[in-house]
Amino acid sequence: MADLLTTPPPVVLAVVLVLLLLLGLFAWGLIQLFYGPRARLARRVAQVAGKADKAKLERVLATPRRRSIQARLKQLDESRAKTGRSALREQLMMAGLRIEAAHFLLACGGIALVVAAFCALADLPRVSLVLAPPVLGLGLPKLVVAILARRRLARFTGAFADALDVVVRGIRTGLPLGECITIVGRELPDPLGAEFRLIAEGQKLGLPLQDALARAVERMPTTEFRFFAIVLTIQQQTGGNLAETLAKLSEVLRARKRMRDKVQAYASEAKTSAMIIGSLPVAVTLLLAAVAPDYIGRLFTTSTGHLLIGIGLTTMGVGVLVMRKMIDFDI
Repeated sequence: MADLLTTPPPVVLAVVLVLLLLLGLFAWGLIQLFYGPRARLARRVAQVAGKADKAKLERVLATPRRRSIQARLKQLDESRAKTGRSALREQLMMAGLRIEAAHFLLACGGIALVVAAFCALADLPRVSLVLAPPVLGLGLPKLVVAILARRRLARFTGAFADALDVVVRGIRTGLPLGECITIVGRELPDPLGAEFRLIAEGQKLGLPLQDALARAVERMPTTEFRFFAIVLTIQQQTGGNLAETLAKLSEVLRARKRMRDKVQAYASEAKTSAMIIGSLPVAVTLLLAAVAPDYIGRLFTTSTGHLLIGIGLTTMGVGVLVMRKMIDFDI
């Protein structure tokens, strides 16, 4: 064992050299990405274009209609803040799960108790009894809800421009707005159709359109849907050509989608590099376990090895979070 620690096998040295080479190439790519000629040119163009866009935005927002839209946005944000809605309840609503937050937490507590009982009966190490119940009982269900909510929001946003086109065509042919909303809820698939059906049902029950839209925005708090609700509310107050306004909004949403797809395409290389770098430690550990199990076995059988594993997992977690922040773009 001591010989293995002092003179590692040639295969291990080759793997380490390959990993160092890959890390060097990755660092060079990052330097070119952030400090290369293209990066400097992009920052210069963004700096110049940003000033022009800011001045143009200030001129546009000076109109009374834009000021009313801004006031309505601020009012909507304040109303949502005053309700004191929990993030868990909002995630459950966005995921389309008809369950109360208290019932969800009770179910998570039951799962945590079952996991704790299993760890105790299976005579697993104490660390698993401490970590497994909160991770599997609360963390995993919340992660599943967050993933479902994110996917449902993506499906809703992806089909929202089509719903606006249906509303615009209906208004131009002479149909009332309520009938257009009913057609969208009947013809388009969920989750878009389900949300518009709830709006139509609320109106049939006597709920004002403004309140029905406010509740829909609470269930589906996307930027596009919020702006749609604000446009309808202001149009009821001030009048105007609703079909033309919604047609322009549809064009803006499609332009945002094209921009989002372009950014995702540009970031695909960085995401692939991040996934490769993040999977390297696991792959190297499995490779060493297959090639030289005695050489890497001391990490799992000694207290010093456990400490090194803990330090490695911590630094790896920080690195993954940093890489995720670097490749996460908000459009």
